[in-house]
Amino acid sequence: MIAITSNSINEERLAEIVRQVEKHGVTAHVSRGTDRTVIGIIGKFDPSLEEKLRAMKGIENVIRISKSYKLASRDFHPDNTVINIRRVEIGGEELIVMGGPCAVESPEQIDEIARLVKAAGGQVLRGGAFKPRTGPYSFQGIGVEGLEMMAEAGRKHGLLTVTEVMTPEYVDICAKYADILQVGTRNMQNFDLLRKLGQIDTPVLLKRGFSATYDEFLNAAEYILAGGNPNVILCERGIRTFEPYTRNTLDLAAIPVLKQLSHLPVISDPSHGTGRRELVAPMARASVAAGADGLIIEMHTDPDNSMTGDGVQSLFPDQFADLLQELEKLAPLVGKRFDTRKQAAAVPG
Repeated sequence: MIAITSNSINEERLAEIVRQVEKHGVTAHVSRGTDRTVIGIIGKFDPSLEEKLRAMKGIENVIRISKSYKLASRDFHPDNTVINIRRVEIGGEELIVMGGPCAVESPEQIDEIARLVKAAGGQVLRGGAFKPRTGPYSFQGIGVEGLEMMAEAGRKHGLLTVTEVMTPEYVDICAKYADILQVGTRNMQNFDLLRKLGQIDTPVLLKRGFSATYDEFLNAAEYILAGGNPNVILCERGIRTFEPYTRNTLDLAAIPVLKQLSHLPVISDPSHGTGRRELVAPMARASVAAGADGLIIEMHTDPDNSMTGDGVQSLFPDQFADLLQELEKLAPLVGKRFDTRKQAAAVPG
């Protein structure tokens, strides 16, 4: 249920309404929009609360939300959420590109890739230090040492960093080194991990489970939001279907659907979504055309010898740079900004 007030309501009156609501054993989340303020009421509430709300001074309307996800719903937050991390805005007018290897392998490797991501015009360096692998004998990442390497490369080249966190126990250490924490497809419904991520304010990049419906995806985001962390980024990374030609089937329809249902930023992962290097660029362009706020793209200086074996979906540095040049032309056509030269010349900090 949501209670709607006008934006002219003062903070004192708003705080009093929240206090009255929470006396009923529920939680109130306040969201200020451009022309109204919404109070989201979460929890099992006494039916009489609805009538009491309608009678309160400053309340214009009370609406029941039938969706199982409340805080992630655009009903609760009609304006787009924009996440600001050190002057980089995710979900705003600027197109965001996250680039880098599947896994951090060495200081030299991640430093060189960070340099290339920056030179091409990317804003975020991606790289895994802990790798969830299908097989127990596959390369599992180099752990905390990899986090330190990536953080140093990001600082040196003026890039934000994103890395995957796999268990609740590693949330704090990953948040110490990375600007954005990624939840992989296998962990989308790891509810203990999601609850832990809700207790911090570090932005979370939540990947869609490879068999998840839109409702299941948004309910996973709800766990983080309900815990108190409003900084959630949704990522469409392909789903499992009957088609074996590609690694996954990149669901482009998910981008406009999620943006209709939710206020959260939506980015696309054409690397995992296709698993084929030659398909990454066309699906990246298609994702931007569909309304994505950004892209996360695998890029490696030596994909054939990648330690994870995912080189087949990794772009070479020149392919990555060429793609970003194409995105610079495409972005304005869909209402986005993307200036590769400005980003490449930005002072590290």
